[in-house]
Amino acid sequence: MASPHSMENINKRQAALSKALSKAGLDALALNAGKSQLYFTGLQFHLMERPTLSIFAPGQAPVLVLPELEQGKLSNLGYEVQAFTYGEDPNQWGEAFEAAGAALGLGKARIGVEPTVLRVLELRYLEAALPEAAFVDGSAAITALRGRKDAAEVAAMQRAAQIAEEALLATLPKVRVGVTEKELAAELVGQLLSKGSDPELPFQPIVAAGPNSANPHAGYSERALQAGDLLLFDWGAAVDGYYSDITRTFAIGEIDEELKRIYSIVELANQAGRAAVKPGAAPEAVDAAARDVIEDSGYGALFFHRTGHGLGMEAHEAPYIRAGNRELLEVGNAFTVEPGIYLEGRGGVRIEDDVVVTEDGQLCLTQLPRGLQLLG
Repeated sequence: MASPHSMENINKRQAALSKALSKAGLDALALNAGKSQLYFTGLQFHLMERPTLSIFAPGQAPVLVLPELEQGKLSNLGYEVQAFTYGEDPNQWGEAFEAAGAALGLGKARIGVEPTVLRVLELRYLEAALPEAAFVDGSAAITALRGRKDAAEVAAMQRAAQIAEEALLATLPKVRVGVTEKELAAELVGQLLSKGSDPELPFQPIVAAGPNSANPHAGYSERALQAGDLLLFDWGAAVDGYYSDITRTFAIGEIDEELKRIYSIVELANQAGRAAVKPGAAPEAVDAAARDVIEDSGYGALFFHRTGHGLGMEAHEAPYIRAGNRELLEVGNAFTVEPGIYLEGRGGVRIEDDVVVTEDGQLCLTQLPRGLQLLG
């Protein structure tokens, strides 16, 4: 399988972006260092004190503004690019932005940006270089393309799920009464890297036991596991910059009857949510399928987050599986299905899987058992 960031894919993405920008009424798209810039250029830059920017205009070669020391990354790109570099004197950085804007003829342009990604640093240079341009939200043009994963992207995510599952299975023998959440998190991270994950994980794993498992974003702490705890792992791996995101919940020895009950309810909700995934379904319908199971069981108020979120080069991206989202699912959309019930002060259960919309339904990338397992 070819790399998701092969030059063939990059060229296809840039051609599709030109069409998407024209359709959206945008004269250009400006991206600073981040996932979208990597998606459309195959180039990776770190955010630092030196500004870096890519500008795409329909029918023109992409423009890059970057430090001179990064120019070596442009060798043998496989596509035409216009590069404007600058040295170490910040007083001259603005000149590179002015030259880039002039090269694309963007004097009074309508330029799309990513509001959640573009820094004030790059925005201020753009505004100074193009004082008559309008900078508007261009997210829709980006998410429409990034949201439809191709075969290479799906393969990378499937491998990321496999690595994550192998890492957890290698960590579970360490689970016992008295071990701390932090110790288990350290073991899990080490296993993720040893099993083949990219060093840049999707997020720091959540390892939450007992009352801490009732906090959906608990992280991990020095708390030691105790008999009767629920133990929740929320973790993921990365392959070629594409992520997995999985949650499984376990019991430390025997747990009380209500904890067993909420576990069985969440397991059914997860199954119902996955079964509702198909092309043409609305994300709100997937959310409702999972949520109805929990509400019908009397725990609706204790499921207080959306059923899922998109997944790919970011741990959270479109589409968002929530009430009110009526944008229809398309083949290639990838996202999580992760219902949960959380009993404050006692424990919580979440079961999370990664799915991709296919022509005839969905492909579940995650394969770990979902039934309740007793450990320790």
